Amino acid sequence: MPATQKITVEVPSDLLERAQKATGEGVTQTVREGLRALASRHAQRELTRLRGKVKFTIDLDALREDR
Repeated sequence: MPATQKITVEVPSDLLERAQKATGEGVTQTVREGLRALASRHAQRELTRLRGKVKFTIDLDALREDR
């Protein structure tokens, strides 16, 4: 199991209520899901930033023959 860290945060109660309603989970799971979503969005932005900058030298026909 990955290491965990106990934190104390102050959040607007209406935001927490809406988030919990969206997840259908308790406070801890809702916060975890929110943090995962934020990290995922950041990773997607980084990948989008690389769009068109990575050159692939893949022969599609050769890949199909390998099946």
